[in-house]
Amino acid sequence: MAAAPTPLPNLPTLPTLPPKRLPAGHPRAWYESHNRQLKAMRLTIALLHSGVYTADRATDRRIRVAAEQIGVHRPSDTTCKAVRSLIRRCHRG
Repeated sequence: MAAAPTPLPNLPTLPTLPPKRLPAGHPRAWYESHNRQLKAMRLTIALLHSGVYTADRATDRRIRVAAEQIGVHRPSDTTCKAVRSLIRRCHRG
């Protein structure tokens, strides 16, 4: 049985820009991909603020706990993979 991840500290509420309407006329897959990327970026920022700086520490479970804490719907496995990819890119330099 896997140990529960340590709870994330209270994450700061960061100011966000007002949402803009997405351009019309793209295929559905484009919108899904765009929204997945936005969610992955929000989760990556939350994890970095909480001290998770390496992709191996960003488990699916920890990412989903962060999603709950910042009020984002439960991320899919694909979104969790995108979060880890973003964390790796942040630390490449």
